[in-house]
Amino acid sequence: MDKVRSGGCQCGAVRFRATALVDDAHVCHCRMCQKAVGNFFAALIGVPKSDLAWTRGQPATWESSDGIDRGFCANCGTPLYYHHRAGEQLSLCIATFDEPAGISLRFQSGAEGLLPQVSELAHVKGTGTTEDGMPDEVGAIAVSNRQHPDQDTDHWP
Repeated sequence: MDKVRSGGCQCGAVRFRATALVDDAHVCHCRMCQKAVGNFFAALIGVPKSDLAWTRGQPATWESSDGIDRGFCANCGTPLYYHHRAGEQLSLCIATFDEPAGISLRFQSGAEGLLPQVSELAHVKGTGTTEDGMPDEVGAIAVSNRQHPDQDTDHWP
């Protein structure tokens, strides 16, 4: 899984480059991960510390339990990683990569916290694209969007 991959937070204040990934892409359903990312589960992949560089800014951290840090952007709040300080890697949130679709999941963990809504996803009616579901708002969103693009930039905004 050696390929240079970049990513970062929603506002662009924190950016990273990973030159190698560990073959451990997974979702964790534990309650701590749910709260850390504000969702049904956290989708994570390991990056050896030696293969990770923060290319813009530095993440803020919060110690969620003894020896466990959660990294996030202090500016916009985007969750960025889980890190067991005794380990040799950080587990980055997959959706923070510029090209998250290229990272295939390998397993699930934290089944004790699995929420019933996860199994409902395959059967929930979709509304199509944002443009289809919110046609009156899409123009205003497009002109006021402050989200960093999914690519490295010299500066932002």
